[in-house]
Amino acid sequence: MTDHSFRTTFTVEQSPAEVFAAIIDVRAWWSGDIDGRTDAPGAEFTYRYEDVHYSRQRITELAPGRRVAWRVEEARLSFTADPAEWTGTEIIFDIVGTDRGTEVTFTHLGLVAAFECFDACSNAWGHYVGRLQRLIATGRSEPAEVA
Repeated sequence: MTDHSFRTTFTVEQSPAEVFAAIIDVRAWWSGDIDGRTDAPGAEFTYRYEDVHYSRQRITELAPGRRVAWRVEEARLSFTADPAEWTGTEIIFDIVGTDRGTEVTFTHLGLVAAFECFDACSNAWGHYVGRLQRLIATGRSEPAEVA
């Protein structure tokens, strides 16, 4: 059974350890104001972009070279009738070494097509996951811009 949550996968040449290090360096790929630790189990951090998006994530899993998971504890999206659509969803990065490099599957579990923000949020995640992929491949963060 498919959960129909937003999911995308990419492969890079870098090792699972390098991929993991880039993912937890959230400020290097997710534009906006990020406050708090993004590299410790149980830590919480917030993301804010102007008055459009605020969310507070709790790190629920950090398995070096294998998985990073966050639970969205609180969210306010100003462009939806229900600003809390993200609250209770999970953001997951699964990391798998392959003979071609490292495969990364990004899933926003609970971000489903029934959500008002699904199209806009899916497009934004596509942008940010692309930034993450380029960060992993080049080792360099791109100039901050918000999708």
